[in-house]
Amino acid sequence: MRRLLALAAALLIAALPAGADERIVTGLSQNRVQITANFDGSEILIYGAVKRDSPMPADSRLEVIVTVEGPSTPLIIRRKERVAGIWMNRSSVQIDAAPSFYAVATTGKLADILSETDDLRYRITLPHVIRAVGISEEADNSQDFTDALKRIRLKNERYRVDENSVQLVEQTLFRTDVALPANLTEGHYVVRLFILRDGRVLDSQERVIDVRKAGLERFLYNLAHQQALLYGVLSLVMAAVAGWAASAAFRFIRT
Repeated sequence: MRRLLALAAALLIAALPAGADERIVTGLSQNRVQITANFDGSEILIYGAVKRDSPMPADSRLEVIVTVEGPSTPLIIRRKERVAGIWMNRSSVQIDAAPSFYAVATTGKLADILSETDDLRYRITLPHVIRAVGISEEADNSQDFTDALKRIRLKNERYRVDENSVQLVEQTLFRTDVALPANLTEGHYVVRLFILRDGRVLDSQERVIDVRKAGLERFLYNLAHQQALLYGVLSLVMAAVAGWAASAAFRFIRT
């Protein structure tokens, strides 16, 4: 695998035009994921190399950050409070856009390799990825709601921070594997790759992974969204047939 990675990176570097002192060139093991009936997740190999037009600096270490971001959607976060012995939803806030999936992989600890200025500029860490415009007008302690969102999605692996998971060979070749869960949202997943020195981003590149339903899932999805009435009728028919079949099987077992 390492030899194949080195060969692919060498070919990519050869095709890259001359420019800045250090530039990034990258590749993906696949750029399309199909969600089928037996889909249980997928793993994407992300690799690359650094092209240099001058000798590598000896007094600082190169770092690599890789992010994978799924389609963003609005959502409502509710907070439960105990009232008269019963847990009830008492307050909620609207998040304008939160990624359905977000993973960060790095060669080192984010706090050590990324400056706050470049984090704010490129929106790399989770606090800068989640956008909550106007949230402070809807509820007190709005930060508690965004913290809850991060905590819940980190727990179910929709958000993931994997520090020290990017392999960097001789300060030039790098690779990492990002696991995509089974409950993916359809759409474009943006892969961003950064190379850094002394906390500053030197160069970056974006690639896209297209995630789509296929086969029966695609047919049912299109039917539900484009012909809702027919989809509802078919659902009722299938439920009735399933109920009749279960009843017939039960009678057969009894006899």
